Amino acid sequence: MHSLALLEGRRTVRLFEDREVPRNLLVRALEAATWAPSAHNSQPWRFTVIGKGEARRRLVESMSLRFMEDLLNDGVPRSEAELIVSASKERFTRAPALVLFCLARGDLEDYPDERRRSAERIMGVQSLAAAIENFLLALHALGLAGCWRCAPLFCPGEVKAALGLPEDHEPQAIVEVGYPAERPEKPARRPLSEVLRLVDFPS
Repeated sequence: MHSLALLEGRRTVRLFEDREVPRNLLVRALEAATWAPSAHNSQPWRFTVIGKGEARRRLVESMSLRFMEDLLNDGVPRSEAELIVSASKERFTRAPALVLFCLARGDLEDYPDERRRSAERIMGVQSLAAAIENFLLALHALGLAGCWRCAPLFCPGEVKAALGLPEDHEPQAIVEVGYPAERPEKPARRPLSEVLRLVDFPS
């Protein structure tokens, strides 16, 4: 597949076939993730692959409790909140595989001032995001699909406790992985003219 066609053909998939994802394909996709660019070549990413077992049950239940609490605190009626949380739980539970992406804070430069520490952390998050994009593209190239979900950002403590993660692992995203059971339409994109500025560049 031509590389540009690969980029344009990738889709976010939320429905997967009910079959296992081969371990070797997941490993290949994660190896592709490690070839993403990173600030200082720090490679501040850590991956946790979660199958269908007790660890996933603990994770989903713990995240769901926090999600429910947040919705109720936002004033969402309990009956509506229960439907929202139930749908989220079903997706996390049904996906053939989950991959948790964490920022490894210990890999970042430790500057003495807050301004540079903040910039360093942002660079780390950007690096991890590049790895996630590589992973999603690799899944697509391998005939798989994924859905990038940022739920761990809202409950990092629960995620770390459920999976027994090291202290310096900062949960950033979970990607649901499987064989696609749907073919989403091409999503709308803003025209390039709307998002592009040329500065001192010939037209």
